[in-house]
Amino acid sequence: MAAKKSSPKAQKGFEETLWDSANKLRGSVESSEYKHVVLSLIFLKFASDKFEARKQALIDEGKENYIDMVEAYAMHNVFYLPEESRWSYIKQHAKQDDIAIKIDTALSTVEKNNKSLRGALPDNYYSRLGMGAKDLASLIDTINNIDTISDAETDVVGRVYEYFLGKFAASEGKGGGEFYTPKCVVNLIAEMIEPYKGKIYDPCCGSGGMFVQSIKFVESHNGNSKNISIYGQENTSTTYKLAKMNLAIRGIAANLGDVAGNTFFKDQHPDLKADFIMANPPFNQKGWRGADELIDDARWAGYDTPPTGNANYAWILHMISKLSEHGTAGFVLANGSMSTNTKGEGAIRRQIIENDLVDCMIALPGQLFYTTQIPVCLWFISRSKKADSERGLRDRQGETLFIDARNIGAMIDRTHKELSTDDISHIADTYHRWRSAEGAKQYKDEAGYCKVATLDDIKANDYVLTPGRYVGAAPLEDDGIPFEVKMTELSQTLYTQMKEAEKLDAVIRKNLEVLGYGE
Repeated sequence: MAAKKSSPKAQKGFEETLWDSANKLRGSVESSEYKHVVLSLIFLKFASDKFEARKQALIDEGKENYIDMVEAYAMHNVFYLPEESRWSYIKQHAKQDDIAIKIDTALSTVEKNNKSLRGALPDNYYSRLGMGAKDLASLIDTINNIDTISDAETDVVGRVYEYFLGKFAASEGKGGGEFYTPKCVVNLIAEMIEPYKGKIYDPCCGSGGMFVQSIKFVESHNGNSKNISIYGQENTSTTYKLAKMNLAIRGIAANLGDVAGNTFFKDQHPDLKADFIMANPPFNQKGWRGADELIDDARWAGYDTPPTGNANYAWILHMISKLSEHGTAGFVLANGSMSTNTKGEGAIRRQIIENDLVDCMIALPGQLFYTTQIPVCLWFISRSKKADSERGLRDRQGETLFIDARNIGAMIDRTHKELSTDDISHIADTYHRWRSAEGAKQYKDEAGYCKVATLDDIKANDYVLTPGRYVGAAPLEDDGIPFEVKMTELSQTLYTQMKEAEKLDAVIRKNLEVLGYGE
């Protein structure tokens, strides 16, 4: 019997139950693998629920002759599933010894019958893992209790995906960051660059979270997601498949390249000019190219070749090369990227600044990421800072906005912090007020938080882009107590402490004399 989703609290229970069930796999499956075990089955359950609903609708409409026509499902963004690929078939055979083979067959058949899923689903994955039939049967029973389409207004499966990706990142430590960026960080980037219309690109897309949030942003602002085209690339094969599943499960069309591939050596979108770029590149990636490879690559044209020891500036230049004439990029990097001078990185940053591409820099609070405690920042690059009356933007040439958000956010547990919706709105509103023709009238620098700097200001700071260099210190709050009163109280406290110290000195001397150590 399918459980009903009655409230966010009830759904949270399903997520936790599913997580507990997944945890039972730890004895037979590596933790780095079982996220794929769970999420592939969730995908199959969701696809089946959608298929059964569409099939019933055809029957109700008196169109029984169409129930085995792929087109009748595709036109409603539903995957057609042959009988052996349906969840009911998997559930019926869940306790058989060959259930792993049946799941692999189901996934393979779904992929073959739906072109948009090419390369998305695991190939003979469950058979190769060698999981026990009982473990798989238990997991299937748990997933069976999730009604993925009961509430058309709620993205039930999307919530399960987000919950699991976050939990996997938290449990796996460093490795989890390969596929998960904290939701609040993704939300902030989307709210900053406002990807309403055009081409969106992520050169290291992980599980596709940036794309999902872009679509959510458009829909939450009453836009049309059909005005967005999505392009991306992912190097790790399993994460590439996860991204394709994550997008397919939400009905999001995307071009992630034909296969997983290294963005630097196998750029699958060589001619792309994107209107928006959202990315969280690997932090401080070492050994990203050979000593003589990519030295004269067109992506670094006009700049020094990025050093081999750290790929931060290679990612920056790659993204700049992909921006359209009026494109905007927002991406996450380690704080060191704002000030490093190692092996020519400072010279590259200087050229980027002198080319007037840096629109805004944000220092984020620590502990936002599950996978690293190193401080991170957000870069916002704009191809054109000229006035744009159509978009209501003022002329920002020669200016850069610095925002120090290190003290914003709240701890959600002992080790992790999160930006609230209000925090995100506060930061994004500051940016939009500054750059808009109308909002600029309300924008004001705020000591300790935000400051507009000119190119000369940045030159005077040796081309360092750390917001703390520019925003200064926040003013101390006035508690309303007159200085004379404070000074009197502090003096009295000091005199009292000095008298207490004299008494303690006398006691110590006396004790030393008793021990035979008197003067």
